[in-house]
Amino acid sequence: MSEADIEVVRDQFEAVNERDWGRAMDHYAEDVVLVVPPAENAPEPGTYKGKEAVGKWFGNWFQHFAPGYRFEFEEARELDDLIFIRAKHGGRGRASGAEVRGELSYLYRVRDGKIAHVRIFPTRDEALEAADAPEWSEGQTD
Repeated sequence: MSEADIEVVRDQFEAVNERDWGRAMDHYAEDVVLVVPPAENAPEPGTYKGKEAVGKWFGNWFQHFAPGYRFEFEEARELDDLIFIRAKHGGRGRASGAEVRGELSYLYRVRDGKIAHVRIFPTRDEALEAADAPEWSEGQTD
């Protein structure tokens, strides 16, 4: 893991904030895996495999929000071969116009300069605890 890997993830978030979907998706490996937990307010929980499925999930998620919905890094650091991210997100609902605010934590695995695995967590503690789980250290993350 290197600072360059953190920059891959950081640029993916920046591309999303800029609505540069092509650049955002270029950061993903063809065989990327996204794990979305069943949690309160989590749309479409499940495991998504492949760049197309992951892109579709993110596209569906962003349809719920008005332009200007953004992510801001609160914390980014290496945990052995993983990248831990905590980010605040917010903006307005597309249909309701209601203000939406939240915070999520993520574990990323970057392989050969591409995001190979993303797992979303509702809390920082859950993400950090999961980073120590045997399946992450053995690379079995889906």
